[in-house]
Order: sequence, then structure tokens, then C-alpha cells
Amino acid sequence: MTKVLIATEKPFAKEAIELIRPVLDNAGYEMVLLENYTQKQDLLDAVADCEALIIRSDIADAEVIDAAKKLKIVVRAGAGYNNIDLDACTKAGIVAMNTPGQNSNAVAELALGMMVYSARGLFDGKTGTELKGKTLGIHAYGNVGRLVAAIAKGFGMEIYAFDPFVVPENIEKDGVTALSSAEELYSKCQYISLHIPANDKTKKSIGTSLLSLMPKGAMLVNTARKEVIHEAELMQLMQDRKDFKYVSDIEPDMASDFKEAYGNRVYFTPKKMGAQTAEANINAGVAAAEQIVDFLERGIDSCRVN
Repeated sequence: MTKVLIATEKPFAKEAIELIRPVLDNAGYEMVLLENYTQKQDLLDAVADCEALIIRSDIADAEVIDAAKKLKIVVRAGAGYNNIDLDACTKAGIVAMNTPGQNSNAVAELALGMMVYSARGLFDGKTGTELKGKTLGIHAYGNVGRLVAAIAKGFGMEIYAFDPFVVPENIEKDGVTALSSAEELYSKCQYISLHIPANDKTKKSIGTSLLSLMPKGAMLVNTARKEVIHEAELMQLMQDRKDFKYVSDIEPDMASDFKEAYGNRVYFTPKKMGAQTAEANINAGVAAAEQIVDFLERGIDSCRVN
């Protein structure tokens, strides 16, 4: 019997597991759960005899891939997949997939929620500011960026976007003003919502050269990846600009330094929370299970990333 391991240090919601199970049962597959594990060895042992693997933020590195002698497919239940060693998968003949779009609404709602929370001084009882009438820049206009724009309209924000991979007409049709460069975006917008991936071109790309362009009362909102932030430059910028705020769903490496220096001008979720809704769990988990069945039974690999 084909064995599918769901390895989640941060488990799926109970409702998600209840809907994933019948997808695998109907295919005649055995579902194995490894939840809340604290030792990598637990994952190495569990994956040894599995043909398929579903993970969330768990690390499927070369050691894990090497331990999985029967593995044919690994699916990251979410959009980002930098926690999978794609080269190791390719060398081992293993297909790697993600589940694009399944967590998008949860991440978009969190981005706006953090904007409100920070604009109100982390609810410290003092006078804050409103989002209405403020300028919002969306850096990368993919699934999450589009939903951030849609929600922000309800707050009455003025919305701009920059994405070199999306034709301006597809941005403009959503009632969002398309800009031609990141520099133009940052110079126009009091709020920037980051949705860029972490790759060789984007790592540490968000630093002084862009952030210093932002107008007074600026806030950077990061629900993307911590690697895209140049933390040392951001620290210095916040030292120089007392009006600048930074909120992130990914705790930076210099988190304690930021908190000590800037108090309620910064906020970081204790664990990455973007996909932590029951709905997102269900969407991504069920999609991952269905993609495994589609690949193993019919060879469909439309969400392949390696």
C-alpha cells in the first residue's frame, strides 16, 4: 500500500486532517501523521518507507531526501517552497510541488490586520492613525497581492502596485495603479506590503535604497520572507527615522535588537501565522493530497517546482 507521510512540526487544523484523510483513503493510500515532532531524527525515521510526503514549514533538505529511499513526491502545503532542497529532489528523481493560492486569503487578511494593529500603536490605549486615505504599495502582485488590494479597498486606501512579471493592464483592471519601478512605488506609498519571493536577486534587496524613499509615517509590512530584508540597513533607517514602523509575520534574525531599540514601532508574530487559519489549512492540505493522487495515479505534475 502506498504510504503518505504528513510531517508537520506545526500541525494542520483537525478539520483539515479530517478532509485530507478521505482523499487518501479513496485512493487506497495509507496516511501516516508525524505532528509536533522536535527532533529531526523523527522525520528521518518516518520518511524512510514513504512514497509521498506532505510538509508545511518543515525542512525537506538533502539529508531528508537521502533518507527517503522510496519517495516519489514531496508537496509543500503552501506557496513558498524554499524549505525543499529542489536540487536534491531532482537528483533523486523526486517530484517537488507546492499548492499556490491556497493560503492567499489568510495571508492577505493578516497583512491588513497587522497594518491596523501597528497603526493603533499595538492597541496601547494611545491615539493611533487610520488606514483610510493612506497610500498602500503592493510589491509583487500575485495571488496574495491581489487579495491585499481587494481588502484594502474596503479601508478606503489609495492602492499602487509594482510587479515586473505582471502586465500593467492586469493590475489596472483591479482598480489599482500600476507603477513602473520599485523606486516609484516606495516613494509614493506610506504603507508597503511585501510579497516577493526569496531568491538570489531579492535576498537583502529591501534596504536603505528603497525604504529611505518612503514618505513620512511609513510602515513596511512583511508577510513574505525574512531573507528579503537587509536587517542592518533597516535598523539604521529606523534609528534615523522615528516615524518608520516595521511589522512582520517572520521574526527577523535581529528580533531582540529591533524590539529593544524600537518598542511598539515594530511587531513580529511569535510564529509564522500567515497560513494559520482552519480554512487555509483545509485548502492547502486537501490540495496537497489531491496533487499526490493525481501524480501517482495519472502522472499530472502541473504544480511541479523542480
